Amino acid sequence: MHFTKLVPSVFYTDINIGLKTFVDCLEFTLGHQELSAATPFCVVSKDNLDVMIFQDPTQAKHDHPELRLVTNDIEEVYKKVAAQFPELLHPNLDKVNLRPWGAREFAIIDGQIGIRVMQW
Repeated sequence: MHFTKLVPSVFYTDINIGLKTFVDCLEFTLGHQELSAATPFCVVSKDNLDVMIFQDPTQAKHDHPELRLVTNDIEEVYKKVAAQFPELLHPNLDKVNLRPWGAREFAIIDGQIGIRVMQW
């Protein structure tokens, strides 16, 4: 078996919250979009990463994933997020910390999902 990519689906009660997190804050680009569909959705992309974002209040009620983004320059990512979107910093991991397993991490949370940004 051979796979080329994992593309998670994330469900929001309001898709605009996901767009703020991924497009505005994390600088993903908005690709395929069907924002006026009965169940609005889009694909956001950055580098070799894709995430499908759906507006589906029923699914969002039960789905609160945590994603991890690995970077080679966590300080750069942290400075941009902290300067432009401090309200998204997770209160329990709002600074870059060295974790017991050797990774440096900080986290953001937008009310629906948590995203840990990490550097080994």
